[in-house]
Amino acid sequence: MQRILHIIELNLIRPNRKFPTMAVILTALFSLTCSISLVAQQTGPLPPPPSYTAPTPLPQPGSGPVLKTPPHQSTTESPLSTDPPKIPADQIIAKFSARELEFKKERDNYTYTQTVVVQTIDDYSGQADGEYRLVTDIVFNPQGKRSEHDTYAPPSSLTRVMLDEQDKEDLEKVQPFVLTTDELPKYDVKYAGQQQLDELNTYVFDVAPKKIEKNQRYFQGRIWVDQNDMGIVKTDGKAVPDIRKRGSEHLYPRFETFRENIEGHYWFPTYTHADDTLNFSSGGIHLRMTVRYENYKRFGSTIKIGTPVEVPKDKPQQ
Repeated sequence: MQRILHIIELNLIRPNRKFPTMAVILTALFSLTCSISLVAQQTGPLPPPPSYTAPTPLPQPGSGPVLKTPPHQSTTESPLSTDPPKIPADQIIAKFSARELEFKKERDNYTYTQTVVVQTIDDYSGQADGEYRLVTDIVFNPQGKRSEHDTYAPPSSLTRVMLDEQDKEDLEKVQPFVLTTDELPKYDVKYAGQQQLDELNTYVFDVAPKKIEKNQRYFQGRIWVDQNDMGIVKTDGKAVPDIRKRGSEHLYPRFETFRENIEGHYWFPTYTHADDTLNFSSGGIHLRMTVRYENYKRFGSTIKIGTPVEVPKDKPQQ
């Protein structure tokens, strides 16, 4: 059953006309998702994001764990300055992508708790009329193998959309977006300016995939990079491509992800928020989503092993 829960986890994103219960969704989901092939989508930078306002915490219908006040979110920002940076933009990109690679490896050594809440919103009342909630612990077993354990998964009450495997992939790779030197060749990264977020001075870049490859997921939007630590501290954009085929539509909301300085100079994702209307051919569906990444704890320690040196037999070891 735990395996089935993972398969259903998270694709926001098809209107559900035929499947009013999660039991039927589980039965039909495998055949539907296996038949979907991605289609090319026009790429290019998204329009500049609107003036930022801090996301409003979601209402909490029903019982279950109470979500804490969202972690750090930027509440003040300066106007975007388009003045050129003091060092060339390509050098900044090289530096922060190298830092992101270090961060990605470091985060793989951490346990944490991930809480996902997806709600559809009734436009007349402004209240949630359906909800999906999942709390997952990312942990290590005694042998050091990383695994996921769902600790809270009440029955979903979503009826107007359903979730699938591509959403799980977006949760893991797109929404906590990490742009490493390995991933950099896949993207066009263009300098957009400089901006202050709260106390942080940041470089701002627009990011878009160079091309859409079949069965691949990408981020398209804007990132903010701390000028001191050269790490991404905020992202604003969406997962691409949207997929529209006869009989099925997969649409994805625009989201913001915020990071906090958890360990040294590394900025860890702690909060993702989306509040968007998905424009299906049958009509728009207002959707809200939050993802919280909490309780980061490092597992074990990193041990660096030097180059082995042979000790002569007639020389005692020190």
